[in-house]
Amino acid sequence: MDIYERDNSDGIIVSVGGQIPNGIALPLDAAGAKLLGTPAKMIDNAEDRNKFSDMIDEIGVQQPKWQELTTAEAAMDFAAEVGYPVLVRPSYVLSGAAMNVAHTEEQLRACLTEAANVSGDHPVVVSDFIQGAVEIEFDGVGKDGEIIAAAIHEHIENAGVHSGDATLVLPPQDLTAYQKQRVRDAAKKIVKRLNITGPVNIQFVAKGTDVMCIETNVRASRSFPFVSKTMGVDFIEAATKAIVGADTSDMNLPTLETRNRPANYVGVKAPMFSFTRLRGSDPVLGVEMASTGEVACFGKDKEEAFLKSLLSTGFKMPKKNILLSVQDDFADDITHSAYQLHELGYNLYGTKATADMLNKNGVPCKEVDYPTEATGGIDPLAMIREDDIGLVINVPSYKSTRLEDNYLMRRTAVDFGVPLMTNLQLVKCFSDAVHKHKKGEMLDLDAKTLFEHYEEEEDSDAWTAVNEFH
Repeated sequence: MDIYERDNSDGIIVSVGGQIPNGIALPLDAAGAKLLGTPAKMIDNAEDRNKFSDMIDEIGVQQPKWQELTTAEAAMDFAAEVGYPVLVRPSYVLSGAAMNVAHTEEQLRACLTEAANVSGDHPVVVSDFIQGAVEIEFDGVGKDGEIIAAAIHEHIENAGVHSGDATLVLPPQDLTAYQKQRVRDAAKKIVKRLNITGPVNIQFVAKGTDVMCIETNVRASRSFPFVSKTMGVDFIEAATKAIVGADTSDMNLPTLETRNRPANYVGVKAPMFSFTRLRGSDPVLGVEMASTGEVACFGKDKEEAFLKSLLSTGFKMPKKNILLSVQDDFADDITHSAYQLHELGYNLYGTKATADMLNKNGVPCKEVDYPTEATGGIDPLAMIREDDIGLVINVPSYKSTRLEDNYLMRRTAVDFGVPLMTNLQLVKCFSDAVHKHKKGEMLDLDAKTLFEHYEEEEDSDAWTAVNEFH
């Protein structure tokens, strides 16, 4: 406020600095500062879980069942009613801090304690957690409650992985026309109701015919740069012009009516992690963000763009041997991926249950000892340390019983620089991509630049402004 008053500022923009500026929108407004763009009250309506959920019901947008937390007992009753797992969501938090999925009553009590400590001044909402759902994101720019720029992208990982840790695909390749239309309809209602001027990010989960809103961020998201590059239009420039009332008609902005833009290439954004620098940490993904960077690449199809992105994060393609340890819940899905990898010439090694399951299904897999029960057989940790394993696939679930064994395999992989995958959808995308693009010992990947992709767009009129700008 000292700076604001000393400079005699026209106003303050709180929508491009991540979570912190959003968190001080109400105090700034109360202190008499003029906020440019979306009003402070509307930012609060999006950030306060209880107010937001009430609003979503009011405007007729579908969302998972929810309840504001008042007592632990009430939360237990709600969880028993909707069925576990449930998601505990504090308000005004950065990167999913204290946000947790509880699969049991004991886990729920622990989550509530943590959430109360982190966000004691704001409501905590407990909601039904939809398992096996696809996560969809809408990034856009609003002007006086109307959408002037829009992009819909999907996560490769199912819902339950924080959006900052997820692998994004734009334009979406696996969403149905129905799902995309539901997202468009909901986005229109939300942007209108919050009277948004400036950037906005809305997150959805979809399963079957249900397309449910789970969160709205009235600010630029971490995916805005990725969306801008892929779409060929600077979303932040559009948001800034909207905030200061400048004209955007010459920007050729992609709108809700723009279908599958771009049409001739796909962008994939992959996360980067620093688990090697966090000694002893467990390198698994969840609803709380863990990534420390990201890479985006482009290709003629999803698989090519995915492989380029993965390799750009420092991922090294496995040469011969792959180690697998997967929970029984995922047996069917992992069998298909494992067979693809076997067909490509990889030797598969697995812990007892995984090896038994794969061999039973006709996928050759050599059994290795559990790290804590070495019986003179093959020691998986020794193979990782001696560089005999090129990729570790370790997919845990809340039902995991061999917690220490799985942790030791994951942690050893990270410590010795061996690529690690802990998400089933990521494993499937990887096996599909390698199966499609591996030619002998090499990957067949196109080396076109983003600007060459821009030039190849069939709809030349729609991209004139983009090419002139670049």
